Amino acid sequence: MRVLVLTAALAAFVVPMAASAQVSVNINVPGVIAVAPPAPRYEAVPAPRSGQVWIQGNWYWTNNNYAWRPGRWEQARPDYDYAQGRWVHADGGYRWVEGDWKPKGGHGNGHCPPGQAKKGRC
Repeated sequence: MRVLVLTAALAAFVVPMAASAQVSVNINVPGVIAVAPPAPRYEAVPAPRSGQVWIQGNWYWTNNNYAWRPGRWEQARPDYDYAQGRWVHADGGYRWVEGDWKPKGGHGNGHCPPGQAKKGRC
């Protein structure tokens, strides 16, 4: 009986303390940066080069800060266009969508697979 009374008294003391406790959760989503990237820098696009595609410069995240990566030339691919990389607002922050080669004229039949447009792949 004495144990039951002590257990009840302890529960009456602990339960209100646990109920008033606050929980703070900081969810770190991989690849998402909480700080918006700066505005793109102006880069003069060089004169066209035969068989080359200009990849514009961009901000990238490193050591808890943004750093500028200057533009560059890349070998063109027959029957493909280059879609420049870009920062997109996602999951409460900003995510970099890497530039990629897309077939000329889209996906051939004009269809974008489900979910791919949101990912910047169409």
